[in-house]
Amino acid sequence: MDSKQIWRLIPLLKATGKVQMAIDRWLLEQHLSGQHPPTLRFYTWSPPAISLGYHQKKYPEHWQYLTWQGEKVDLVRRPTGGRAVLHQGDLTYAVVNSGLNGSRVEAYQKICEFLILGWSQLGVDLHYGAAGRGYIHNPDCFGSATDADLVTVDGYKLIGSAQLRRSGAILQHGSMRLQPDTKLFTEVFGAESFTNVQLPQNLSIEKIITVLIAAASDCFGIELAVQPLSEDEWKAILALPPLL
Repeated sequence: MDSKQIWRLIPLLKATGKVQMAIDRWLLEQHLSGQHPPTLRFYTWSPPAISLGYHQKKYPEHWQYLTWQGEKVDLVRRPTGGRAVLHQGDLTYAVVNSGLNGSRVEAYQKICEFLILGWSQLGVDLHYGAAGRGYIHNPDCFGSATDADLVTVDGYKLIGSAQLRRSGAILQHGSMRLQPDTKLFTEVFGAESFTNVQLPQNLSIEKIITVLIAAASDCFGIELAVQPLSEDEWKAILALPPLL
């Protein structure tokens, strides 16, 4: 019997948006150079942040001056495409992998299998969005759902994902919108953009992560080895210049 491929699982990390984006960029670069295995990780943003897509040039000026609970809301740029995402009350996943053949959408959907499986086990059925290219005129990533996004049966966009491909290696990360603050979300995107969803009770971030880790193992046919970032890895990551 063939032995399963081993992926690295980096434990849940809470950090600034600048640091989180540097980690994802570093993981992709290391994997691309053959020095790092495929990786799965989950993280949260502290303080809250708005992440801009790599090519997103236009955004409201007032985003630079937002605060939430006494903290300035960070403005950071992702290495991936897409539009702005507000990271508050959310959980982000990141997958770094290679060897996925097919189109961009096929790669998205291959990676998203574990999200669909895991959330179904948590009592939430998800399917792909169906919005067309008109989404590019909306600065809010969660304002529409494309074929790269996962929505509930009621049409609530629970997960918005973005992807960067380099020479066969892929970084895909995405935000799971769990408990967004209505006031902050409205300040950022406007009242008409806000919708809420009733997720099952007693869904802690730890429980969600545990279920999604098991789903990733099943969907990808892999073993996940827990390995926090080392001191040397942190030094290399923190030395990367920010994108914004």
